[in-house]
Amino acid sequence: MTVLMYGVLLVCVALFVVVVVLRAIRFARMPIHLRWELYPIPHEEPHRVKHGGSYFEEADWWTKPRRRNLLGELRAMAPEILFMRGLWEFNRALWVRSYSFHFGLYLLIGTVTLVLLTAILDILHPGLLAGSLGRGLHWLYTVTGLSGLLLAVIGAGALLIRRLTAEDLKGYTTPGDIFNLCAFIVALGCLLAGYLLRGPESVTAVGFARGVLTFDTSVRLPGLLAVGVILSALLVAYIPCTHMAHFIGKYFTYHSVRWNDQPNTPGGRLERKIAEYLTYRPTWAAPHVGADGAKTWGEVAATIPKRKSK
Repeated sequence: MTVLMYGVLLVCVALFVVVVVLRAIRFARMPIHLRWELYPIPHEEPHRVKHGGSYFEEADWWTKPRRRNLLGELRAMAPEILFMRGLWEFNRALWVRSYSFHFGLYLLIGTVTLVLLTAILDILHPGLLAGSLGRGLHWLYTVTGLSGLLLAVIGAGALLIRRLTAEDLKGYTTPGDIFNLCAFIVALGCLLAGYLLRGPESVTAVGFARGVLTFDTSVRLPGLLAVGVILSALLVAYIPCTHMAHFIGKYFTYHSVRWNDQPNTPGGRLERKIAEYLTYRPTWAAPHVGADGAKTWGEVAATIPKRKSK
């Protein structure tokens, strides 16, 4: 059972990494999206951000080096990533449910990271965690782990109830949405229940992590806790294969759509890409556009759409 559990864990983690990388590459290779160009853009210099300006204000801007304000980007990204600021501003009722779920996941990611680092430290320096350092780390990852599991399960349950009862979401709710939330509730619920019901002789979280890292097959987990670990590992591998992988696409949404103000200079990379895209032969469904797959995108763009006769 232990060997099977270790195998599932390692395979699922590997699948997660591979799929995340492949999806990121796919997003990066997609054609240029229609840019928003809504100013101010956070990576502009601070004095321009204050009045909503851009580098286009400067005379002969194309002859001058551009300066990117990385700190400005981080200031804009941090509240959105950590506190979901956009959802708070535009849909506060949903924010309570969604933030509970997401913040629970943040705590679980932090817990797993802390447990792994503690296990590595224990392997490299045996006995170092026997004193106050070990007790402090144990208290920290126990609190964050239990809080994360509880918040994530409650948040997923609240989102599921809203999906099933809210009239305004019925047109947007698919069987996949329901399944995904149920998967979180079942997997993390089993993990939480298994941890709370484990016996006093059960291996600690750091002990289990050390067993995984050293492939110690003598490590044993109680049945329900083992089921929770396996289900959670399968969930980790499943997440990037679904639309829940928005955590990958969000970077591109901001940097390639909302904040993309790259100039289209003669002979530049952007001009070459646009020239290539204009040779594509789109097959859009709207009949008035005339994108039948025979005309190039350039021909479609240069053609006046047909008016529907009365």
